[in-house]
Amino acid sequence: MHLYIAEKPSLARAIVAALPTPHEKGQGWIRCGKGPEAATVSWCIGHLLEPAEPARYNPSWKKWRLEDLPMFPDPWQLVPKDSVRQQFRVLEALIRQADLITHAGDPDREGQLLVDEIIRYVGAKVPVKRVLINDLTPKAVARAIQAPKDNRDFRPLSHSALARQRADWLYGINLTRFYTLSYQSQGEQGVYSVGRVQTPVLGLVVERDNTIEHFEPKPWYRVEATFQASEPEADPRPFTARWLPSEDFQQYLDEENRLLDASVASQIVAAVHGRPGRITEARFRDRPEAPPLPLSLSALQIEAGRLYRMGAKEVLDTAQNLYERHQLITYPRSDSRYLPEEHFGQRRQVVQAIGRVSPELAGFCDSAEAERRSAAWNDKKVEAHHAIIPTVRPTANGKLSPSEQKVYDLISRYYLMQFAPDAVHREGRLTVAVQEHQFRATETAVAEAGWKALEIRRKEPGQEPEKPSLPRLERDDPVLCNNAQTNERKTQPPKHFTDATLLSAMTNIARFVADSELRKTLRETDGLGTEATRAAIIDTLFRREYLFRDKRFIRATEKGKSLIAALPPSIRTPDRTAVWEATLESIRRGEDDPRLFLETLKREIRELMDRRQTPDSDALTSEPALHCPKCRAPMVRRDGKFGAFFACTRYPSCNGTRPLEDHQPQDGTSQKPVPCPHCFSPLVRRHSKKGWFWGCSNFPACRQTVNDVNGKPDLGLRNST
Repeated sequence: MHLYIAEKPSLARAIVAALPTPHEKGQGWIRCGKGPEAATVSWCIGHLLEPAEPARYNPSWKKWRLEDLPMFPDPWQLVPKDSVRQQFRVLEALIRQADLITHAGDPDREGQLLVDEIIRYVGAKVPVKRVLINDLTPKAVARAIQAPKDNRDFRPLSHSALARQRADWLYGINLTRFYTLSYQSQGEQGVYSVGRVQTPVLGLVVERDNTIEHFEPKPWYRVEATFQASEPEADPRPFTARWLPSEDFQQYLDEENRLLDASVASQIVAAVHGRPGRITEARFRDRPEAPPLPLSLSALQIEAGRLYRMGAKEVLDTAQNLYERHQLITYPRSDSRYLPEEHFGQRRQVVQAIGRVSPELAGFCDSAEAERRSAAWNDKKVEAHHAIIPTVRPTANGKLSPSEQKVYDLISRYYLMQFAPDAVHREGRLTVAVQEHQFRATETAVAEAGWKALEIRRKEPGQEPEKPSLPRLERDDPVLCNNAQTNERKTQPPKHFTDATLLSAMTNIARFVADSELRKTLRETDGLGTEATRAAIIDTLFRREYLFRDKRFIRATEKGKSLIAALPPSIRTPDRTAVWEATLESIRRGEDDPRLFLETLKREIRELMDRRQTPDSDALTSEPALHCPKCRAPMVRRDGKFGAFFACTRYPSCNGTRPLEDHQPQDGTSQKPVPCPHCFSPLVRRHSKKGWFWGCSNFPACRQTVNDVNGKPDLGLRNST
């Protein structure tokens, strides 16, 4: 028997529609055709198996106790999920009867694992083929099942998913128990869950909220001058230019080159007002801009969030409906923005279908230049799945909801952009020298809209109006400064995260990583979580009461802030977990060993547990910890009106504080503690017969030492651990 195993019933139905008739339905399966060509199609309902709970490995692990940590299963076990046990039994019986199995999980690492794990669990020894189905329309499914691949070619993909699953178990269960028990020992109630991805995401939100809360606006000054050509035959239009700071003024600027001194601004105005100058640079050009690539899931979620205020999960659920129920778009859980070159042959049918489903786009469909080929079609950039695009299906399966219409329309617009001309930007720049000062004026306008006609424009609050075009002057033309003035402005805090900006942060996590070398590494395999899991991660943080919504903004609750304040940087920041995502991607490519990845993770968890540090004694700010004098909760350093101090992490419920002097290092120096290069506990300056040296404060659990140079630890001269 030839058995097809689909990831879900909707995919099974699409496979059945592409297989020969007659179709015979049974409980959890459908038989297609007769004779030697007959095949049976069955399906999963997501994961039919799940990792075993701790108590299955050891009955004593059922009770949460610090002395049982860390918990490392060996060997790993899976158990059938109670909610889908009946379908598991159906599939188990069919696998035992099969002489050929075709794996039809979704074309991503989770889709690969959830079918592979069932085949392994049952112990099937028969050949296994693999089909990758990105499009549920009958012709697309038929093409896919006629070109099966060997499932062994996808082992690295399965290994990557399995490593992710086991890492989440190790990290989440061990650290959740550890920090929950530590909190409970201080009299707190409830569970403080820690996750490999969710906790750094929460950390991003908490960090942003804290930055806004403690932001102190500072004045800065923008100097602007209005110029006009002096010669009568030159273009007479006046233009406004901004002052450009030179090296001589660096002491008056902040890190963003903003002028902070009002008196200096006044001096510049006085020096240039009514004075002649000359053009030192005149540059005008037309710059073509190619269309953006079609959408991946994250790009779709970010755009729909920005334009329609849709949440990440709402966008995913809507796209899933368009894929499964209506069959109007291709596989939505895609991280790719490229298309296979063979799809170029279907472009006319797809464009026609868009015009039928979205009549408001019919005009763009009629003007689409079908022979135009953008950079989107590139086989070298396409792996398991491709960008999300409309299918050739011209009608929906019923009426589309407003959300479904918006998401379909957005996906269609990005597809139609591939057949529109480049947009042309008219850019201009004039630089003026007056006395020792320079001013610059710029101009940007769209000369030819091209694909930009398909963009949905949404004016953001505070967006500056378009500037008038610049006069067409030439280098060395004389000009006169008719007016100069100073505009006082205030520095602005960043905005709270929204669904769109938080997803963008998760997708481009390298921006939030402090280490410059790590940032370079992460740019290639950037991201917290995956396309398929990011919406669920954000939703989980809301359900666990770590986040709440303030109109369209996402903010952290006091519970979320308290947890993040009590965690060491290695857990609350994105650096390490982003590296893990890069490692999982490397495993998927067959370049890394999943066993080594898990052993490294176990070692990191063991180091945390071996230290037996409660949350309040961890290196929150690379300094020894303090308890609140009122409630004994952990404290965190804050900057206030009268300088730095330590505040209770339970504020505003508790307003306990301590002065900074309560927390000075006791090592004979005035510098802040330096973390141990081995375990990240603070280093302590000690004296021996051979002189001063630096040892780990976690001795004897950690025996790392570092040489002392002029009262400071020299991390380049480490001794043995």
